[in-house]
Amino acid sequence: MKILIAEDDLANIKFLSKLLGRHGDVTVAEDGIKAVDIFVSALNDGVPYDLVCMDIMMPKLDGYKALQNIRDAELKAGLRKYERSKVIMTSALDEAAASEKVCQDYDAYMCKPIDIHDFERIIRNIGLL
Repeated sequence: MKILIAEDDLANIKFLSKLLGRHGDVTVAEDGIKAVDIFVSALNDGVPYDLVCMDIMMPKLDGYKALQNIRDAELKAGLRKYERSKVIMTSALDEAAASEKVCQDYDAYMCKPIDIHDFERIIRNIGLL
């Protein structure tokens, strides 16, 4: 599995990298702009990410805007909804219901601190394990 972690907190980067590294190859982006750039580059190269773990509160471009850019790139590439990368949004705030429009664009939401068992259950539920 090819995994992109978009996260600006070093402790969360280490935790998610270790957790997800057991399931595939992990790339890290420390801000939303880098996340979009890395994602679009991989998509254009024909090797898209299977999973994107996106923090909502990131510098330069927040997770919601980064996700919209990612979904726009997938649409431009001609991907159907079932072909898109799976996205798990993460945040220290409980804002999962903040936007119904955004909720349609991601596959799961997790509040931090992330529980290992819940996270792996979600990955299974979205069909990646």
